[in-house]
Amino acid sequence: MNYIKKLLYVLLIFCVQQTFGQKVLTKKEALEMALENNYGVKVANNNLEIAKNNSSVYNSGFLPTLSANAGADYSNDNQEIVEQGSGDVRPVDGAESKSYNASLDLDYTLFDGFGRKYNYQQLKETYNLTELQAREAIENMYLQLFNVYFQIARLSENTNNLQEALDVSKQRLERAKYQYEYGQTTKLELLNAEVDVNNDSINYISTRQLYLNTKRDLNIVLGVQNDINYNVETDVNFVSLMSFDDLLVKAHENNVILRQNEKNIAISEFDIKINKSSFLPKATLSSSYGWNKNINPSTQFTAEFRSIGLSAGINLSWNLFDGGSSKTKVANAKIALENQKILKEQQTETLENTLKNTYEAYNNALFVFDAQKRNVATNQNNFERTQEQYKLGQVSSIEFRQAQINYLNARTALNDAKYDAKLVELELLQLSGEILNMSF
Repeated sequence: MNYIKKLLYVLLIFCVQQTFGQKVLTKKEALEMALENNYGVKVANNNLEIAKNNSSVYNSGFLPTLSANAGADYSNDNQEIVEQGSGDVRPVDGAESKSYNASLDLDYTLFDGFGRKYNYQQLKETYNLTELQAREAIENMYLQLFNVYFQIARLSENTNNLQEALDVSKQRLERAKYQYEYGQTTKLELLNAEVDVNNDSINYISTRQLYLNTKRDLNIVLGVQNDINYNVETDVNFVSLMSFDDLLVKAHENNVILRQNEKNIAISEFDIKINKSSFLPKATLSSSYGWNKNINPSTQFTAEFRSIGLSAGINLSWNLFDGGSSKTKVANAKIALENQKILKEQQTETLENTLKNTYEAYNNALFVFDAQKRNVATNQNNFERTQEQYKLGQVSSIEFRQAQINYLNARTALNDAKYDAKLVELELLQLSGEILNMSF
């Protein structure tokens, strides 16, 4: 009875493992996992949070500063008092004096030549730039994720194709063994069949190992620490792309690199304004509400002094000449702005060229994919006919093997064409700024 229970338990565990092993990790599920766990995305989000803190009003200089101060002093001196009139000297030993103070001090910049205004606006633009950098990190993660995901799908289908080819070669080897035993074929035919089985086994094992390695690579992109046993989707749906001119318009509007160039230009423009603000006067307000108490020794006219009250004042300053430092900063800021405009112009031309090349590569990839589908159909028909003729002894094993290899190569080429076209499509969507809007 215990033996039966153990056997049932083992069978249950085996069934659970098989069921889990057949789980399909969809493209949508993989993307959701990566958006949550990918290390690069996490860092980008943290940088965005830092930029958000920096762009807060608390970092703008628009708010006043308030500080509390308190202190106490004590002194013990030996003093000499000269009497007025008589000129007699009276020594006083251990003359103690004590003083106490406490205050609340408020400082506020009324005007600084609009420097803090432009600095605050620059911080907002810096946040927008960091937001675009986070978006770029996510877009790059999309490409990295699907490069690995589709590589797994490619290797999965190639592994299945190689398994089928190996099965066919094993059947051919068994046939060759029987024919050799009954004297219907030569030893050379048997050896050729054994060599082909060995070659197919090596190809299968090598591809299978690469398949498993790539699955582990995907775990890194997904940000998971433990290996996940899964299969992936092998179906590929191509989107209906707009014309090149429409894609170019989209790219000019939404490409993340161009958008970053625009933000860098805006930040550089604020740099000029911030540096120019040093040419203008500055006005600051200072206010204090304080309490003071002094306890004097007997040598003083008053034994004790107390004060409490409010004091305030406005300070106006104008740096008429700072040795040319501000002028140099403004000049350099203008040059930096010009550099940003040049970089944008260069990036625009590079984008247009890359978009054109990628668009043509995508159309070529789709053509190759369609051609490979027809090629597979032709080679499959040829292989099936050759296989029937081989069974009837009407073609040689060499001709049969060549038909088998042609069919296998055609199926492999079809897989390559399918996933290559999809990856080019993703690059095209990224260039046009539409990759985050893709659906599955």
